[in-house]
Amino acid sequence: MHPRPGRNRQHTSFSPLSMALLGAGLLVLGVAAAMLLPKTLSSVSADSYASATPIEVEFAAPALTLSDLDGRTVSLADWEGQVVLVNNWAVWCPPCKAEMPTLDAYYRDHQQQGFTIIAIEAGSPADQVASFAQAYRLSFPVWPDPASASLAAFGNPMLPNSHVIDRQGRVRLAWTGAISRQMLERYVTPLLGQ
Repeated sequence: MHPRPGRNRQHTSFSPLSMALLGAGLLVLGVAAAMLLPKTLSSVSADSYASATPIEVEFAAPALTLSDLDGRTVSLADWEGQVVLVNNWAVWCPPCKAEMPTLDAYYRDHQQQGFTIIAIEAGSPADQVASFAQAYRLSFPVWPDPASASLAAFGNPMLPNSHVIDRQGRVRLAWTGAISRQMLERYVTPLLGQ
């Protein structure tokens, strides 16, 4: 016969001293964890994240036309002949925010080689996108995309994602996730000499 539930069970009770010690231990662990974690998301860089590694792809750049922050009609075709990194991101996305300083520094260092970054924000109103670009002092083109047309055009709904278009208008690299400077130098810089 098996005993019925609840019978022959010993009840363990904790003394007030053991509960106080357990609480103190948890408090110490919480304080230690808080000291080791970054203070704010803005203090995290793309290099703090495990950088995504691109995959090699080969397809024609999509015919994508949007408006820039000044309301002018712009298109990916406007950049034909340059190497273009299209970065799909959102103002609310922590890894998107983290990679922006890395992307901007890489752009500044390589723009004279016929390279540009087009940062396409997925889903937010233009005024929020403009505020973000100003706060981060972004020097490359930023396009608001309230309907997320770019995500559909590139077939990737995950954020951030990036695609590199070569000088002949072919998409050659695709990333999903934040990109480190090391990955940019390793994969994008060789395309600049072609």
